[in-house]
Amino acid sequence: MKITIDIDCTAQEARSFLGLPDVAPMQEALMEEIQQRMRKALQASEPETLLKTWLPASLQGWEELQKNFWNQMAAAATGGGGKGGKSGKSGE
Repeated sequence: MKITIDIDCTAQEARSFLGLPDVAPMQEALMEEIQQRMRKALQASEPETLLKTWLPASLQGWEELQKNFWNQMAAAATGGGGKGGKSGKSGE
């Protein structure tokens, strides 16, 4: 014998029937507090500071990589070369 019971009730009705606490007011208060903290943090932070905080250290080295790239390009354009060329043996 198999018996099936369908209960049609809201989540709030089910919680109160089972004796569970109503946590909706607490969730709303916590969400409001989180929103206020995020607004304060965003207003106090500058975009550059946020990017440095969010990006990992390996990506923060892009500025130096770009500088090195442009220095090498400038040296190649002027014919200086600097580090390029032969393997360091003299007289070849």
